[in-house]
Amino acid sequence: MASAADGTQLQWTVEGEGEPLLLIAGQATAMAEWAPAAALAQHFRVIRFDHRRTGGSGRGDAWRYTTRFFAADAIAVLDAAGVEAAHVYGHSMGGRVAQWLAIDHPARVRTLVLASTSAGRSGEGADQEATAALISGDLERMSPYFFDPGWAAENPDAVGTFFDSGASAWAKTWHFAASKARDAATSLALIKAPTLVLHGTDDRLAPLANAHLLDRMIPHATLARIPGARHGIHLDHPETVEWIRQFVDRRRRWRSPAVKDLHATPGDGSI
Repeated sequence: MASAADGTQLQWTVEGEGEPLLLIAGQATAMAEWAPAAALAQHFRVIRFDHRRTGGSGRGDAWRYTTRFFAADAIAVLDAAGVEAAHVYGHSMGGRVAQWLAIDHPARVRTLVLASTSAGRSGEGADQEATAALISGDLERMSPYFFDPGWAAENPDAVGTFFDSGASAWAKTWHFAASKARDAATSLALIKAPTLVLHGTDDRLAPLANAHLLDRMIPHATLARIPGARHGIHLDHPETVEWIRQFVDRRRRWRSPAVKDLHATPGDGSI
């Protein structure tokens, strides 16, 4: 367990070898949402953790449920793992947490991967139908906004694990508030880490306009747009694992600014 600044215990795990890669899960979801962790662990030392009041982590005080405080929790996990600096990969709300991590603790972030996310409330929000489905908590209603229906039908266990975070109604309420309350847009220019923005063109929970904003405002960003993909691209588009590996490898070797607006297509491995 890692101890957060307020003493809250955070459950974490590590697998694989190589340079450290910290995975930050989305709103009210636990580390189990990272089904691609095994594939990533073939290339990196993968570190995952449960957000407050998800999975095996403690509850803590409600006032610490902000994306910026969640970034401080991530630092506690890195400290517990003995990691000075890591590659950081955040999905959805985890991407907003990752932005604050890179802004507030630049020396701890080697490269940054932001998947299906936004800068916060200044961005374009989910459409009404997608929001209603998310609030309902009904797996059958939520799933089509996250995953390709064909993939979901073939992978029911992965879908079930993704949505089964163990979070209480209290935790879900405060995670939702955390996801909406903070906005990093005015601070994105402070991000020093080379950044890969991954986004599906058919994401109705975090529309594509949010990815374009991140691409414009983060100094060394590469935008990879995935045609037809929805919100859960880290699960139903496993080819992104190879794109991330390539991105990290090239930034490690070249340390040069990224080419803007890369139009990625599934399987082309063109990062």
